[in-house]
Amino acid sequence: MSETNDNEVWLTNQFAIAMPSLADPNFTHAVIYICEHGPEGAMGLVINHPSDLKLRDLFEHMDIEPGPEAPLDTPVFMGGPVQRERGFVLHPAGGDWEGSAQVSPEISITTSRDIITALAHNRGPSRFLMALGYAGWGAGQLEEEMAGNAWLTVPADTGILFDAPVQERWQAAAAQLGVDINCLSGQSGHA
Repeated sequence: MSETNDNEVWLTNQFAIAMPSLADPNFTHAVIYICEHGPEGAMGLVINHPSDLKLRDLFEHMDIEPGPEAPLDTPVFMGGPVQRERGFVLHPAGGDWEGSAQVSPEISITTSRDIITALAHNRGPSRFLMALGYAGWGAGQLEEEMAGNAWLTVPADTGILFDAPVQERWQAAAAQLGVDINCLSGQSGHA
């Protein structure tokens, strides 16, 4: 976690892990990679809810003719309920993409067409996660939800983000805290 001079803790480059009791269907058993968090709110991408779309569908929709080595069957993830028509690519830092921002020393997020075109011709990053839409929170909203026991946080792990089987990411992220998330209760205790 990164701290500001005001001793506020920001969660950029962390995973937000949905507690088992979180009932919102957009976030059931979700792991969200927090791309940005600050005084104005937070933005992240769900990394374990694949959609029915594959990259081939995205290439077709964008009128991009893929090359023979294109990763056509790579899933496109439901990044969250906000702006579902907007695409985001999480990938290792580096590359010279037009709409790219570095989230951490290891991870960048890119929103420009050039990275999609590069992926279609096998010239993009070798490890990536493509998502449509994002999860967003207003000022203080994520902190309130965490205080209400909706989310756990843990530093992001690139192995979970890019390599872990999708169906194992929720448990793997929580395991970094040394807990079996399936055994956690949604109730918080008060002494």
